[in-house]
Amino acid sequence: MNKKQWRRKLRQVLNLIDDKQRAEKSSQICRKLIATKEFNEASVVMMYLSLPSEADTTEAILSAWQNGKIVAVPKVMWEDKHMFPVQINSLDADFSTEVSGLRNPIKGVPVPFSDIDLVVTPGLGFDRFGNRLGRGGAYYDRFFAKEELRAQRCGFGFSEQVVDDLPVTELDEPVDLLVTDEKVLYFNSKKGH
Repeated sequence: MNKKQWRRKLRQVLNLIDDKQRAEKSSQICRKLIATKEFNEASVVMMYLSLPSEADTTEAILSAWQNGKIVAVPKVMWEDKHMFPVQINSLDADFSTEVSGLRNPIKGVPVPFSDIDLVVTPGLGFDRFGNRLGRGGAYYDRFFAKEELRAQRCGFGFSEQVVDDLPVTELDEPVDLLVTDEKVLYFNSKKGH
């Protein structure tokens, strides 16, 4: 299957997870993430604000604050097709909600790329090599390609989103670890297979 076909299939997979399951599984993923060495040792964690169909990061964000961590989220600049990290101190902050359901911070203090210790990234799918299939905008791939970013890259998703093998190009950026409701997987994060 090509990327477009995988995206269609994985969107269907996500849509089959009902709200109750999504909440339970999201909580399990957050607890597994919170237990990782990468999360515990991070001072600055970049999280994403979940779309309705995605694994919900709220519990992990609250835990990060409770443990004195700085939490950054992506501020997406649609016209420039890029995103940059901004610090948030509340989930009730000023966000604009895009057509897709994405909550985008209206303001926030930019966080230097080099300060981030861990980036928790969404994806439509992940494979057993650490490859990530996003929604097609390449926002995270461009973000991960920044030279000054030295953070660990953590995929975050439901076990149903993990497949054997995804198609990749030279522009696709893999993750170092993947946290699902069932387990934590670590990868030798060289690009490709």
